[in-house]
Amino acid sequence: MCRRYLALWFPYLATDRLRRLGRIPAFGTPAEKAHVLVEMQGSALRLVDCNLRAVQLGLTRGMTLADARARIPDLVALEAEPQADRDFLDDVAAFCDRFTPLVACDEPHGLMLDITGCAHLFGGEEGLGTLAGRSVQRIGLKLKAAIAGTPDAARACARHGRGGIVPPGQEEALLRALPVAALDTDAETVIALSRAGLKTLADVAARPSETLSARFGEALAVKLGRILGHEDRRITPLRPPPDCVVERHFAEPFADTASLEAVVVRLIEEAARVLEARGEGGRVFELGFFRSDGAVHRLALETGRPSRDAKALLRLYRERIETLADPLDPGFGFDAIKLAVPICEAFGTPQHSLDGRAVEEEAVADLVDRLVTRFGRDRVLRFAVQDTHHPVRAAKALSAAAPLPEAAWPEPEPEEPPARPLQLFEPPQPVEAIAEVPDGPPIRFRWRRLTHDVARAEGPERIAPEWWRDGSDEPMRDYYRVEDAQGRRFWLYRTGFYEAESAPPRWFLHGLFA
Repeated sequence: MCRRYLALWFPYLATDRLRRLGRIPAFGTPAEKAHVLVEMQGSALRLVDCNLRAVQLGLTRGMTLADARARIPDLVALEAEPQADRDFLDDVAAFCDRFTPLVACDEPHGLMLDITGCAHLFGGEEGLGTLAGRSVQRIGLKLKAAIAGTPDAARACARHGRGGIVPPGQEEALLRALPVAALDTDAETVIALSRAGLKTLADVAARPSETLSARFGEALAVKLGRILGHEDRRITPLRPPPDCVVERHFAEPFADTASLEAVVVRLIEEAARVLEARGEGGRVFELGFFRSDGAVHRLALETGRPSRDAKALLRLYRERIETLADPLDPGFGFDAIKLAVPICEAFGTPQHSLDGRAVEEEAVADLVDRLVTRFGRDRVLRFAVQDTHHPVRAAKALSAAAPLPEAAWPEPEPEEPPARPLQLFEPPQPVEAIAEVPDGPPIRFRWRRLTHDVARAEGPERIAPEWWRDGSDEPMRDYYRVEDAQGRRFWLYRTGFYEAESAPPRWFLHGLFA
């Protein structure tokens, strides 16, 4: 399949953002003046962006503020906010996710969309380009758009050409007339090429690539080949492409919140059919609501196991809607709703046993999913076994929505007491203990000012430190399971040995058995 890319370039992104915020008057109004954004570069304030009025009066980026004020005395200068501009560009990229899941930022002030296989959903490439341009202009941005077979060709056509659609395989024929500035290299290289008589890409392409690489480096020849369609470098999208996507687009903005759930139900049912045909189930379901004013609302639903049950997913959606601190506001209406399944796993149909345990497990899993949706994935936890002999690290609390590790809990021996207590003290509590023989189990210990006489003891279980994690300075521990005369059971350990040359060993209480 021939790959196609849509480049969107916003020449006045920063000033358009400020215009949306009301800090710059709209173009053509009586209060409209030349506005520029400045930042300190070296020892002078320089222009980093200009609105359309300032460009019409002859101002350009890189000019010093003093020079610009000398030309236009009533010039309005504002401080540049590059981070706010990047955040705004990310918001625009999220809005363009309605056209294709492969959206990447193209610095500065541009977006690159991989529309391969997507154009027919919007009436072809011309229809997609028109819809994208109209949607972006509706949120107050001026843009130039171009479609070509490589990202560099689409970018050069949008920023240095007339835009439009470059037919497949025609990049070299139609883009050779672009100026050498389309190579997007540094200003010194552009000046050197111009002084050498190379004004257009055709002039540069006529030179041997070895000569260009020797004089300007290999990057220039590679960039030229990409613009002329000889090489496709692909793009790195901001969000990983989901495994399954279903969506609905509306001819007019959709603002009926009462019927919104019906649209979501149809999307969930359609996604369930797609997953069933693949033999898979989803772990994460993400709903995206695209408003006509450019705002995008996303709701994520997570399940503890692969699922394609439409009724269960609808219950999670209702739970999620009820827990929103900021209700889902349609504003001027939604013109697109998308359901993406970024994580899919193999779905096995369980064989229900006659004892009903499988049904109970499903009910518990559904309850866990609802709790995670209502309270958040970091507030509903489960314990998972870890591959370690260290008692403190033997279990780890994970999110209930996270997949369980492959390691399983060890099966207890029939009619045998548990080897580890359910309750551990962190840190272990020091006790005073007396042993009948050196390096033997305790016969009496004192804990919290109470003396316990040991009736039975089992051990020792020697646990060495994990030297690859903690270092070798931690001493070994000898653990004992002991029971006092009243039937209470404790888990004690001793560090050190009874030796004349060393300090006496110390005893600690690490846990209590139920």
